[in-house]
Amino acid sequence: MPQKDPCQKQACAIQTCLQANKYVESMCEDVIREMRRCCKTHAGNSICCSGFKDSNPTESKSNTKLPVGCV
Repeated sequence: MPQKDPCQKQACAIQTCLQANKYVESMCEDVIREMRRCCKTHAGNSICCSGFKDSNPTESKSNTKLPVGCV
């Protein structure tokens, strides 16, 4: 059985937040910050971090890739 991605919870929280807020990223800064924190810790073990590991908060958020696979 494959191991669960350590940052999947945060990735799903981003998707949920964005959907609930009509994709206004400024409304989801707290969950995005949590994702960055998780990726900083688990980047080597998390496929969900592939779009976050090289990004930082000052970059254009439109380039942020969101992971898929949340239910």
